Order: sequence, then structure tokens, then C-alpha cells
Amino acid sequence: MTVSAPPVGPSDQLEPQATRPAGAARLLRLVPAAVAALSGVLLYVSFPPRTLWWLALPAFALFGWALRGRGWKAALGLGYLFGLGFLLPLLVWTGVEVGPGPWLALVAVEAVLVALVGVGVAAVSRLPAWPLWAAALWTAGEAVRARVPFGGFPWGKIAFGQADGVFLPLAAVGGTPVLGFAVVLCGFALYEVVRLALDRRHAREVSRSAAAIALLGVAVPVVGALAARPLVSDRAEDGTATVAVIQGNVPRLGLEFNAQRRAVLDYHARETERLAARVAAGEVAKPDFVLWPENSSDIDPFAYADAAAVIDKAAKAIGAPISVGGVVERDGKLYNEQILWDPVKGPTQTYDKRQVQPFGEYLPLRSLLGAINENWTTMVREDFSRGSRPGVFDLDGTKVGLATCYEAAFDWAVRDTVTHGAQMISVPSNNATFDRSEMTYQQLAMSRVRAVEHSRTVTVPVTSGVSAIIMPDGRITQRTGMFVADSLVQKVPLRSSETPATRLGILPEMALVLVAAGGVGWAVGAGLRGRRAR
Repeated sequence: MTVSAPPVGPSDQLEPQATRPAGAARLLRLVPAAVAALSGVLLYVSFPPRTLWWLALPAFALFGWALRGRGWKAALGLGYLFGLGFLLPLLVWTGVEVGPGPWLALVAVEAVLVALVGVGVAAVSRLPAWPLWAAALWTAGEAVRARVPFGGFPWGKIAFGQADGVFLPLAAVGGTPVLGFAVVLCGFALYEVVRLALDRRHAREVSRSAAAIALLGVAVPVVGALAARPLVSDRAEDGTATVAVIQGNVPRLGLEFNAQRRAVLDYHARETERLAARVAAGEVAKPDFVLWPENSSDIDPFAYADAAAVIDKAAKAIGAPISVGGVVERDGKLYNEQILWDPVKGPTQTYDKRQVQPFGEYLPLRSLLGAINENWTTMVREDFSRGSRPGVFDLDGTKVGLATCYEAAFDWAVRDTVTHGAQMISVPSNNATFDRSEMTYQQLAMSRVRAVEHSRTVTVPVTSGVSAIIMPDGRITQRTGMFVADSLVQKVPLRSSETPATRLGILPEMALVLVAAGGVGWAVGAGLRGRRAR
């Protein structure tokens, strides 16, 4: 079998090494490193709040150029530079409150995982149909990052940058792994098409099959996305529900901790009572239920009667059950909990957040970090415990799935609400800690992808914004501003059918990981055979 020719870069078109000035030669050696870092930045620019989703394609095309044919050491460095270029600006919001240390540490660790993917891409880059193996390797890398360390950190999945893109319907086919795989495949294949077209020195060696495979790598994802569009529907299958999303806002400055917690609760109760007045005046429809954000009551309403009274008064004013985000202590453990508060019966159902955020809601390696520096343990004074059951509230026959804030980044945490009967999804969040950073818009894009992935309406109630109502096709029909008090009311479709992505679950990701393993095995075997032959 004929293996594709080595890569042709800008340096191949220049004078021989012996005749070049030494300084020029050194500069040329830096070109791949510069391209790798800048292609990572280009990938970052493709993410929200910008709508430049298509920049992911040239980003991976350039990354493929930098890696193709490299040895493992060079590929490791180039992959790390790509990871830094992408993740440093993407995750800068993680240092808003705690300083640059945790941000830089997180990026340094995550970029190592990207670097290892770079080694794999370089290894398979000499195989026939290498964009296929390379794209599967990227998906395998995302699968690892979503699980380790400390339960994983899926932020920055390629799929989450595609909420406005033509590839979005593929989320309904195989979830975020298939959507991300298609984008990366298209990017690598785009480079291969250009490489084959420009490689005149080896034009006779370029087989028609190689050219056809490269073109298919570009065409198949696009055609597949167009073919998947019928899977995305806003049609109501189980009637409709009128939902209200409350954004109470938060006090900005000037209050001590306990007063601030009480102010947040009061703000959400007050905005709900304002909505009740608008309903009574006939300005908006009466909601069937009301959704408050995560941490809308940091005061435990089961332990403090005054907090319970505030919530109860708001529920009675609006005349509908309210899903309240509370911080609750039970059996000596702390939980980030959603509480369904009925205007007549009081609290009736609860959901405890299952995917709690490391270094935000619990501190891994607490004893070790405390031994190094006691001040580090003050970042998270108390660890939250994890819930064990999927969150699906039954509101008079309407089943609302709950994925609290950080959980929206995890495929399983959203999917199992749907497999447990959710007809719509809510993602209550608290982004106030991160000020006006891009984090809010990145998270909103995740919810849009989840809407398409499972063909469900998704609501996003946020303490300080941006709150939104998202249709099953990913369209935002209503949204709030940031750091304002507001409410959204809308009749939304309820759906019970499952998309292929919902039914298949983890299988598409597992299949792509196996493809990646097969590509690496083939590349390693070919390398060993080549050494023996030499």
C-alpha cells in the first residue's frame, strides 16, 4: 500500500539549507511553532460570544500542516502550543475571582492532554485517509478531558463552539462527539485537499483515491449536517407549557456575606412578585411553573424560617410552583440543591447537583494543598456533596429535567434527564462570580447544543444573566441582559421522542475512540516495520 507523501510546507519552496543564511534558517524552524500557537488562538476566536464558528476549520487545517510528518517530540511541543493558544484565552474567566494561579494551572494541565493528541495526530499523519484517524484522535482526547482529572473538565469541546454553525444538526445524530468529530475532520481534510492540489512535485504519485478521500472528508460532514436537519424539530408532541424564568440579579458591592445572600433571595422573590403583578394586569400569560437560578437562595430554607417565608410568599403571589436553587445542609453534608416549592404544599421535590465543580464546590487534595499553603484551602471552605439521582421534576404532568450550571458541560448529566422522561430541560446557573466574562456566553452556547442534541426546549435561569429560553432547534427566542433584574415568560413545546443521540448515548464516542486506537496501532505497526526494513 502506498503511503501519502511527506508534507510540503513553505520551507520546501525555498533555496537549499546550505545556501540559506543561518538566521533565516533558525526563523524558518520557528514557523511551525508560531503556526501551532496561532491556530490555537484562531480556534478560540471561533467560540462564543463571537459567531465565527467557521474559523474552527482553518484552525485545524493549520494545525494539521504544523503536525503532519513530525516526530513525537516536535509534535508534543507543537500540540502544547496549540493547547495554550486555545485554552489560555478561552478559560481566562476561571481567574476572575481567585487570581491567575488557578487559571494558569488549569490551562497547563489541560494543554498537556491536547499535546498528547498532537503526538497521535503526527503519528497517523502518514497513513492513508489520515484526516479520519486524526479527527477521531481529537474526539478521543476530548473524551479523556471530560473524565480526568478530578471528574474531568469538558469546557472547550469543539461542539460547544458550533451553536451558530451549519454542523449543529449533527448533535442530534451522535451528540457532542459526532458534532466535534465532523468539524475537526472537515478542518484536517481541508488542509489535505489544499496540500494535494499544491504538491506539484509529487503530482504523479497522488492517487485518485487519495484525492477522493480528502474531498470526501470535507463533503461528508457538510452533507451529513444537511441530511440531519429533519431530526431537529420545534413541533410540540405533548402539548405546551407556559414557563417563567426569573433573573433577580445580585447586589454588586457594599454588603457583608450574610446580608448579600439574603439580598439575592429577596431580589428573586421581588422579581417574581413583579411578574405576578404583570400577570394580574393581563400583560403576560400566567405561567404553569417558575424557574429560579442556582443559588437564588443561599440561605437554607429548611433551616431558616425567614427564608422559607420569602419563598412561600413569592409562590403564593404567582400562584404556581417555583424551582428554587438552594444551598442545603442535610445529615451534616452540604448540597447544591434544586427545591420545587408548591404555593399550597410548600417544598415537594428536590434534586441535588451530581457533578460538582473541583476547586469551586469542593477542593481536591485538600490536605496536601493545606500542607503546602494554608491560604489555598480558603478558596473552598466547605465541600459540597454529590447527589445520586437524575433531576426530573414533575410539575402537574410536565416533566422538567434539571442540569445545574456546570453539569451542562457533561453529556451524561443532561442525557439521563431525557432518558428519565424530561419533556424539557432547565439549566439553572449562577454566573455572578465571573462578572461580565465570556464564560456566560460559552455556557449559553452549550445549552443551545443540548437543545438540538435531545430536541428539547431548554431554559437557562441565571442569577445575573444571561438568562434565556431556547427552542429545540437551538434558537434563542428570549434573553435578558447582564446584571439586571428581569423575567421571561413563554409558551414552549413539550417533546417526548428521543433523537438518535439520546438513544445511542455513549456509543458514538466509544466508536470514535476505537477508530483512534486503530489509527495509532496502524501507525505504530507501520513504523516498526519500517525500522526493521531499514
